[in-house]
Amino acid sequence: MPEPISGPTHEPLPEPIPGPTREPVPGPATGSALEMRGVTAGYDRRAPVLHGASLTVGDGEAVGLLGPSGCGKSTLARVAALLHRPRAGTVRLAGRMAYGFRHRAPRELRTTVGVVFQQPRLAADPRLTLADLIAEPLRATGRRAEAPGRLPALAASVGLGGDLLARRPHEVSDGQLQRACLARALVLRPRLLICDEMTAMLDASTTAALVAAVEEYRREHGTALLAVGHDRVLLERWCDRTVDFGALLPR
Repeated sequence: MPEPISGPTHEPLPEPIPGPTREPVPGPATGSALEMRGVTAGYDRRAPVLHGASLTVGDGEAVGLLGPSGCGKSTLARVAALLHRPRAGTVRLAGRMAYGFRHRAPRELRTTVGVVFQQPRLAADPRLTLADLIAEPLRATGRRAEAPGRLPALAASVGLGGDLLARRPHEVSDGQLQRACLARALVLRPRLLICDEMTAMLDASTTAALVAAVEEYRREHGTALLAVGHDRVLLERWCDRTVDFGALLPR
């Protein structure tokens, strides 16, 4: 069912999901944007959500992580983004060992990763306009002065224009808000973008537009991608390679 609309939408007509930014490759690229080895993590010490998982995303590579709901793939994505501390294992970003998580992670490591979550309304401060939402990482890293020069082009690249940037989350559709969340994830020019079920709540037209925006950005900046989801058709069309979550775990 199409998403509810508030005001002018500027949504594109349905279009096919774009393919990878380059020819598919059989495995990781030579360099690694992300290396995870033997990661065990969860929320209950007695029952970890994942145990001994390993994953590599090559520099500039797009990897789809496929699995059913509740299998632990989102937990793995949060560990990769330094948002959840694992109980065991190692995480390397751009070849550097992660030795802190959440606010304890060094800024230079945290800013190498951008994340887009499944539910934009849970990931957005309702008090902020979309412009302020996109600029939030710049303010948090002491780069507020860059916002006026960066925001217009970045917002346009994800399909936001007109008066939408002056609106707050409750004044826009889910698709428009997710566009802003994508722009926020890209504003620091991350080396790795993690999309955790980014399009699961959106219609086909908005899904195609967001994937196209990601791929255009990756073509320009060479950003690596970890796309987490349960839609095999979407991930195989979008990514260089797709990995079943179960294949990451020791046998």
